[in-house]
Amino acid sequence: MLDLQLEPTVRAALLEDLGRAGDLTTDAIVPADQIGTVALVARDAGVVAGTSCARLAWTLLDPRVVVRIDLPDGSPLTPGSVIGEAHGPVRALLTGERVALNFLGHLSGVATATATLAAAVAGTRARICCTRKTTPGLRALEKAAVVAGGGVNHRFGLDDAVLIKDNHIAFAGSITQAVRAAREHVGHLVKIEVEVDKLDQLRELLAMPARAGADAVLLDNMGPDLLREAVTLVDGRLITEASGRVTPEKAAALAAAGVDLISAGWLTHSAAVLDIGLDFVG
Repeated sequence: MLDLQLEPTVRAALLEDLGRAGDLTTDAIVPADQIGTVALVARDAGVVAGTSCARLAWTLLDPRVVVRIDLPDGSPLTPGSVIGEAHGPVRALLTGERVALNFLGHLSGVATATATLAAAVAGTRARICCTRKTTPGLRALEKAAVVAGGGVNHRFGLDDAVLIKDNHIAFAGSITQAVRAAREHVGHLVKIEVEVDKLDQLRELLAMPARAGADAVLLDNMGPDLLREAVTLVDGRLITEASGRVTPEKAAALAAAGVDLISAGWLTHSAAVLDIGLDFVG
């Protein structure tokens, strides 16, 4: 992402931390002219993401800070890996530390979780993708972290694709009516996906004419055997996506059923933070 896109989010995080009076601790202890260097160091194994946010956390505070990133987003980490260094006024380095590490740890956690699922389905056709279950205000960053971890993005919002779920179908009266209404409403470049959890629903969807029907089907909470039957019914006519409490062990079984995508909301809303620290260099 461009700094122009990242800056409002990072700036807001800094303003939240600085409050009304700034960094009382650092300003009291560190002389204004003191210069130093700190290193971003991984404490755990994983995949790094969010390095641009960390860099901006310092350069927005003081443009004299120079940040060098040695391991860009998507790089594997082992305990002790030096992601990069920041050099400049120590006040800025210490004041921006928590914001830099918050972004880096959270986004690296998302990338690491994604990489774990991606490894579980390696060698199959399935790809791991995220959902809209993201932290408010951080969606674009979290989705970028998913890509850094080897996954792909689902829709970014309500405005870039149609996903017809159970409540939409209930109000429309049927899958057929819901898809027809959506197809008449959106432009020719907008994809339509329909969520189903029963084979009868899938058969109704597949009975629609190709140009008037959906482009993808979300096979929700289906076990591997039922999922395999669903994929056979689809027979390549739609993109197939599986979802529902996906774990690394379950992901492998879902992938073996032949789906194109496996989506998991926890990648962005519940991934564990990756432990990354800031060490004084000199």
